[in-house]
Amino acid sequence: MKNLNRENYQVKYIVNNYAFIDSQNLNLAIRDLNWTLDFTKFRIYLKDKYHVTKAFLFIGYIPSNQTLYTKLQNDGYTLVFKHTLTLPSGKPKGNVDAELVLQTITEIDNYDKAVIVSGDGDFYCLVDYLIRKNKIERLLIPDRASYSTLFKKLQKHISFVSDLKEKLGYK
Repeated sequence: MKNLNRENYQVKYIVNNYAFIDSQNLNLAIRDLNWTLDFTKFRIYLKDKYHVTKAFLFIGYIPSNQTLYTKLQNDGYTLVFKHTLTLPSGKPKGNVDAELVLQTITEIDNYDKAVIVSGDGDFYCLVDYLIRKNKIERLLIPDRASYSTLFKKLQKHISFVSDLKEKLGYK
């Protein structure tokens, strides 16, 4: 039997990060900046930059948006739907905060680190918890100019989608 020299073998560790995306916060913030996020490019960016193997997109369910949902699933997102209410103004409302937190925690043993995509301060306790457990890869805030002040003290964990217009916007 031949002696094996460890130097001739490389052990490769495959990073398995998950993204948890507040779609309404992301979409509305980018829209307020007068550009449109290309979700296909965004999914590729998450995979390439942060080694995201699974991207949960939390989104309000509106039956007429089925084509959009199919496209997002084809782009590699796992959609988590929230039933919506219709506000008196006629606009739909579907708050996904609880679902995003619950999914992040129930999946915690299945991923190495999490990428949270939202600027909503309601997620501060989740992000803080993930930091303490060494389970945060990045907090991606949609708009550098408009996000919860609760996140200000977490600057070393933050990047901004708004800085990626040239890379992730529609041409």
